[in-house]
Amino acid sequence: MESPAVIKEMDNKHENSVKWYSNWRLITGSLLFFIILLITAFWYYQANHFNSHIQINGIKVGGMTAEQALKKLKTTTLKNTIYVGNQQVFDGKDTMMGFMEKDLPQFKKILKGQYTFIPSSKANNFSIMPSKQDHFRNQTLKKQVEEKLFAMNKSLKVPKDAVVRLEQGKIVVTNHVSGEQYDVASLMMDYDKHEYISEIHLNPAYIQPIKEDSEFVKNQQKRLEEFLVQTVNYKVQDKIFTFKAGELIKNASISKDLQIKIKDKGNIKKKIAEINQSQSTLNKDISFKTHSGSVISVKAKGYGWAINVDKEIPRIIKAFESGKKSVSASNIYGNGWNGEGYGYDAVKNNGIGDTYAEVSIARQRIWIYKNGKLVVTTSVVTGNSSTHHDTSPGVWYILYKQSPAVLTGRENGKITYQVPVQYWVPFTNGGQGFHDANWRSNWGGNIYRSNGSHGCVNTPPSVMKSVYDNLSSYDPVIVY
Repeated sequence: MESPAVIKEMDNKHENSVKWYSNWRLITGSLLFFIILLITAFWYYQANHFNSHIQINGIKVGGMTAEQALKKLKTTTLKNTIYVGNQQVFDGKDTMMGFMEKDLPQFKKILKGQYTFIPSSKANNFSIMPSKQDHFRNQTLKKQVEEKLFAMNKSLKVPKDAVVRLEQGKIVVTNHVSGEQYDVASLMMDYDKHEYISEIHLNPAYIQPIKEDSEFVKNQQKRLEEFLVQTVNYKVQDKIFTFKAGELIKNASISKDLQIKIKDKGNIKKKIAEINQSQSTLNKDISFKTHSGSVISVKAKGYGWAINVDKEIPRIIKAFESGKKSVSASNIYGNGWNGEGYGYDAVKNNGIGDTYAEVSIARQRIWIYKNGKLVVTTSVVTGNSSTHHDTSPGVWYILYKQSPAVLTGRENGKITYQVPVQYWVPFTNGGQGFHDANWRSNWGGNIYRSNGSHGCVNTPPSVMKSVYDNLSSYDPVIVY
């Protein structure tokens, strides 16, 4: 057994050990509590304050709470200065940012999003739009900037597109020229996307010309190439004349929507004029086969037609420009009562057709043909040659028919006679025509030389009804 002294020493050692352990636990617990408290305070601070290099709308808010950041931005002035690249183009009036207390949730959201447990020196700039719309910024300032850019463009170099055109029969492409004018539409789109800060820096955007190697220019070239092989069939009476773009059109432009615009009309005019010269009958000598079979030449007077070349040119040009394949002549004129032309639809018998009246002054006789068949012939008395009232030679046409009628003669503006007739068929604008003459008893021979009419073709009353019935308005009348 151990002695009492030894036992006492052992008890003292145990007691000291227990005291040291208790003191160590107390110190450790206190230290741990302090650390936890420090960490909690640090976390709380980090959770409620922005990191040191954080900006909102370009304003430094590092170390601030969401409430402090809101307060700072509420009192921050927007300078509203606009730059394109590094060049200041507009200095708007100063305005307040316009944040309100109801915007605080947005600040808290950013605060939460940028949180790091360990303080971060990473720079970041967040953007917040006030809940209350800034009409000055969104409307007034935007409009002012837009107007300013348009005004500046007036003094800046204008870009020029590459131009495709037909020149002297060849497709020519001119080079583009770069300019300095701003692409205002693109800049204003950039403006709409910009953050809500004092200085708005727009990325430079310039109006770009269409370049000669672009797909657009290639399409224009292709369109002109297709145009040059176009043809337009021009129908005149029963004949068709083919107009070829490559032969007739030497100068033309092409629009951005690929529409061709013909610049010259000289060759087209020449072509139509040539057709008119070969086809028309107006004021020309027409070969006419008489009742006896002999061929004579008679000048077209009231009868006949011609193409109004100047009025037809735009129709041909329009056909080429629109891709129309055929055009029929329509602007026909002549020496008719109202400037109309007659005989365009007649292609037989050198343009006279097979229905007409033939008047021979020398034979003092008429022949009426209908559809190529002789239906009436009779002796007549024509104009008095001794008093220069000759019936006018030429190719005329029936103006109208009237039954009965009163013939009125005028000389020097005075009425010289008025004679009633049963049938009246005028064929000249001067008043000559067929009519019955019941005051005569003799016909044919040489009566006309000294006792002829005032220019009309006096016809025996017994035959005049048949003449009247077999003539129609616009029928040709050949007097020779």
